[in-house]
Amino acid sequence: MNPNILLAAGFVLGIVLGYFARIWIALRKRGSLESRAQEQLETAKSEAKETVLAANEKAAAIIADAQKEERERKQDLRKLEDHLLKKEALLERQHAESETLTTRKREELDRLKNIENEVKASREKVVQELERVAGMSKEEARSQMIKELERDSHKELAEKIVALERERKNEIEAKSTEIITSVIQRYARNCIGDVTTSVVNLPNEDIKGKVIGREGRNIRTFERLTGVELIVDETPESILISSFDPLRRELAKIALEKLIKDGRIQPAKIEEKVEEARLELEDHIKKVGEEAAFEVGILDLPKEIVYLLGRLNYRTSYGQNVLNHSIEMTHIAGMMASELHLKVDVTKKAALLHDIGKAVDHEVEGSHVDIGRKLLKKYGIHEDVIKAMESHHDEYPYSSPESHLVATADIISAARPGARRDTLEKYLKRLEDIERVVKSFEGINQAYAVSAGREVRVFVTPEKIDDFGALQLAKQVAAKIQSEVQYPGEVKVVVIREVKAVEYAK
Repeated sequence: MNPNILLAAGFVLGIVLGYFARIWIALRKRGSLESRAQEQLETAKSEAKETVLAANEKAAAIIADAQKEERERKQDLRKLEDHLLKKEALLERQHAESETLTTRKREELDRLKNIENEVKASREKVVQELERVAGMSKEEARSQMIKELERDSHKELAEKIVALERERKNEIEAKSTEIITSVIQRYARNCIGDVTTSVVNLPNEDIKGKVIGREGRNIRTFERLTGVELIVDETPESILISSFDPLRRELAKIALEKLIKDGRIQPAKIEEKVEEARLELEDHIKKVGEEAAFEVGILDLPKEIVYLLGRLNYRTSYGQNVLNHSIEMTHIAGMMASELHLKVDVTKKAALLHDIGKAVDHEVEGSHVDIGRKLLKKYGIHEDVIKAMESHHDEYPYSSPESHLVATADIISAARPGARRDTLEKYLKRLEDIERVVKSFEGINQAYAVSAGREVRVFVTPEKIDDFGALQLAKQVAAKIQSEVQYPGEVKVVVIREVKAVEYAK
């Protein structure tokens, strides 16, 4: 047989067999998919049936709950309806009772009005009968009776009033004397009048030469920077600092003690130590103010007021230290306020701050009372305190009982023997007047009255006044002092013009 035919027959047979094989495989897969789909369909039907059953059960439960709530709501409504019916019945009963009571009250009121009208009619008949018998009207009888009572009792009342006033006055005077003497006895404070000099002790006599310096340049620089006069005499191991201003004396004393301790006394070192002393004095002033406030038990003052209190330690009034005077007044006024049951805190604070204006009165125009009022208002002190302190010199009216106590304490503290010296105050006032007159000229930097007012040293600004102007200024200052200030003897005017050039090598 031809091999090609056999090959073609085999090829055809393979194609036929492959076709049938594919049909068989397809039939098997179809049967498998149908069976799987049938299973999924059964499963879905089963789940749907279960879901329907569960939904039916849930719906039945919801319906049952709703029916139960409906029954409960109907029960509540029935109860509320019963309650409202009972309330309505009660209100109707109360309304009926109220109407009955109103009717009874109206009848009682009518009865009382009838009785009142009968009483008025009877009273008028009685009054008419009395007027007929007495021969005068009711108003005439009342007027006559009042006149007789006034005539009989006027003298007795006048005598009683006079006796009561005399008795009360004696009691008040006795009580006030008792209070004041008790206060003075309970408070006793040493009063040592300030002087115008301070002494600095020296370790040896050689220091005096260093303080004076070559041709006196050290002592001149020191006096110019501090405004005091240094007295270097034969007194062993001591130098005297003279100035009417206690603040200047204290500054000079601190600076001089620092220079002596350092040992290097020269103009540059003097300037450095004076500045250090100035800062140290500021701290000391604050400390003194705090101690004064603590001593009298007033701890709520602003720090600026406390600082001004410390400055009062370096002010005097007729030789009496102003801070000590204020502290003494505070104790006295506080005890009197306590005895009289007045405002102790207001009285004590007003007494302590009554002279606060003196801390800056040489720097600001006006009386120390007006300056003090402005300072206290500026730093928020209570108005009651200001009113209590402003009357102690009768510049303002006494507006409260505390203001009388402050004025009384001021008099007690100042008027007792030894507290003040008029002569010293007049002397210090004269020195202040000399400095004030000198500083009124243009171009003056500083002016210090020294040598007990017999000399005034004037430091001028060299950029504003030349050498010829310094000579003219000395004459003008002397003429103005002579015309405006009263003083014994003569006053020497020294005008000092110094030129200092400073440069730094870098």
